Parts: sequence; C-alpha cells; structure tokens
Amino acid sequence: MGRTVVELFYDVVSPYSWLGFEVLCRYQHIWNIDLRFRPAFLGGIMQATGNKPPAMLPKRGEYLSKDIKRMAKYYQVPVRISKDDFQRVLGISSLGAMRYITAIDMTQPQYLEPLSREFWMRFWSQHEDISQPENMLAVAKQAGLSPELAQKLLEMTSSPAVKNRLKETTEEAIKYGAFGMPAVVAHFNGEPHLFFGSDRLELLGSVIGEKWLGPVPSVPSPKM
Repeated sequence: MGRTVVELFYDVVSPYSWLGFEVLCRYQHIWNIDLRFRPAFLGGIMQATGNKPPAMLPKRGEYLSKDIKRMAKYYQVPVRISKDDFQRVLGISSLGAMRYITAIDMTQPQYLEPLSREFWMRFWSQHEDISQPENMLAVAKQAGLSPELAQKLLEMTSSPAVKNRLKETTEEAIKYGAFGMPAVVAHFNGEPHLFFGSDRLELLGSVIGEKWLGPVPSVPSPKM
C-alpha cells in the first residue's frame, strides 16, 4: 500500500500552524505518509473567505493567549506569547516572509523545513519583525543557507514567478475548503480530506488508519 499524501498549508504568522508543523514533522517518520509542505498566505485566505483574525474579539484573544501557552507546553514547541502579540500580528504582514519561503521551495526545497521553522522561531519565540529584509537574511543564515543563496532568495521575492506560485498555492488551499490555518489535506481513498487546526491531527490519524501516539511520539526502535 502506498503512502498517504498529506499536505500542510501554513503561514508563519500563525502559531497554531507551527504546532501542527512540528507534530507532523515528528509523525512523518512514524506514519505511512508522504508529508508535503505548502507555504501559503493566510491574509489571502482570510480575505477570500471573509474570515477575521480570531483575536479581534477581545474575549477570544484572552482565551487564545492562554490556550497557545498550554498547547505550546503540551506540544513541546517554543511558542512564547506576550499580551501584545496579537496586536503585533495585526500590524505585520507575512507576505514577504511567505514569498521568501516559497522561493526556497521552488529552488532548494531541502531547506524548506528548517527555513520555515526558523521564521517561526524568529517571530514567535524572539518576537522580531519578519517583514524586514535584514531579518529574513538572518533567518536564512540560521537555517544554514549561504549568504549568496539568502540574497538571491530575497531578490526572487519580487519576481512574478514567486508571487504567482504563492498565489496559486493559496488559491489551492481555498479550493480544498480552507478558511484559516493550519489547513491539513489528506488524500485518502481517492478524495481529499480537510482538517483545520493543530488539534485535529489525532482525527487525521483515525481517518487514514494510523495510530495517534500523542503530540510527542517516541520513535519505535528498529526490529532486530
């Protein structure tokens, strides 16, 4: 039986996307899945679907601050939330960062996982402005990219090819029914199954016939 294709549509402005990303990275070595990272633009999805940032409702914002802290501890992901974070998110566009990540996906996809992770680290652990070019270059360096490649990617972010690729991926997520992120699409039994949120991965496992071992599963020892 072939591996189940599982696509993760994500934006680094979303802390819940980071949680889902790390858990799926752990499970790609345990479940019989072909995990594919699909960098997309959350702002485009929100606009197309008429969705609004959840923290715009003050009481929901208060709840999310507590919820993300609990989830980060449970998932063992270093998200650090401060009381001003949601206002910070509303004031920073992730479009440039997602174009940068799209550029690496198009040219050097082996760096896609570490580069995405470093963008989340920079934004959600270190609370830096990932829309600034100097911070993008710092992220690239931390992810192991050469200065030459990092600069090339920065130049690519303004190219029609990168812009169109990000737009197409975002539109693809919307066609699957995405209205926020993370959006996980499992291709199983000939049809796509959409799961929204980092807390639906247990259900994902159930649908595709895989065992859920918690958010931090231990890798089984190889049989002798």
